[in-house]
Amino acid sequence: AATSSDEEDDSDSSTKPIRSEKKKNPASLFQTGGDPPKEKKTKKKVPPKGAESEEETPETLQKNSNKKGKAKKSKKKEERPPSPVIEVDNLEEFVLQPAPQGVTIKCRVTRDKRGMDRGLYPTYYLHLDNDKKVFLLAGRKRKKSKTSNYLISIDPTDLSRGGENFIGKLRSNLMGTRFTVFDNGANPDRANADWSNVRQELSAVVYETNVLGFKGPRKMTVIIPGMNADCERVPIRPRNDNDGLLMRWQNRNMDNVIELHNKAPVWNDETQSYVLNFHGRVTHASVKNFQIVHSSDPDYIVMQFGRVADDAFTMDYNYPLCAVQAFAIALSSFDGKLACE
Repeated sequence: AATSSDEEDDSDSSTKPIRSEKKKNPASLFQTGGDPPKEKKTKKKVPPKGAESEEETPETLQKNSNKKGKAKKSKKKEERPPSPVIEVDNLEEFVLQPAPQGVTIKCRVTRDKRGMDRGLYPTYYLHLDNDKKVFLLAGRKRKKSKTSNYLISIDPTDLSRGGENFIGKLRSNLMGTRFTVFDNGANPDRANADWSNVRQELSAVVYETNVLGFKGPRKMTVIIPGMNADCERVPIRPRNDNDGLLMRWQNRNMDNVIELHNKAPVWNDETQSYVLNFHGRVTHASVKNFQIVHSSDPDYIVMQFGRVADDAFTMDYNYPLCAVQAFAIALSSFDGKLACE
């Protein structure tokens, strides 16, 4: 799908064969400290109900571009294969848990602009992209906040800061170019003696400022906590603003921190647009479309996000991200960025 404009886009029929050579375990890209991830002797685990293996048949690897004309009448159903059913027993636990390794969690984000103020403060809903359309998360921008501040909840009707369904938040700087994602822990000012209740930073997103005003794809850097030898997220609980993910990244203090980037789209002379292969999951061109990768393995898509209708988007994520991290990163792309456009 083209990434450079908000024009409608149609699917091109070109396909890419999958390279079958064995890659090293992606888990090793995200581990920080401790022993390397243990290779289990039992080779292949059956994926949990609800997840889809990363590997897809070549037929599903349709390249999306914003080419007009012949490809106009493509079959929509073949473009966006939904994921199988995922059983979500404990929603709060599921949305904070990293995706299982080797499995892509496929989701759909819808934007609701109805009602008073919804044009300025729409509500965003995250569902699993399958037949059951299982609800996962809701997010909305807070009204009386100096900077962009999104609340994330596990209840579609309760988006209050004090409610028990509050699961996390996304906060931006004044320019709207840097974002931090927190869980629902306490502010450091209200910490326990042992700091066990203090909020964790789950992710940070940096959009490169576009000073010259050239139109083109956005450049994103995503900073996340590393994973330990047991493939669990290393808790990052900053005691002040100088110890957060953004400051650690800025000061190149990368202990227990992983840096990811959006995959650079390629200019296509034929369609006169920037294109990325979204494997049929994205059907409309948009500046918001992106794929997040690790520089050591650009073929392993940690997360991808893109438009499929005016107010509908697909959001797919892989290990080591959890639903809250991926949804918050997606929300940051909706926020107005005067300095980046």
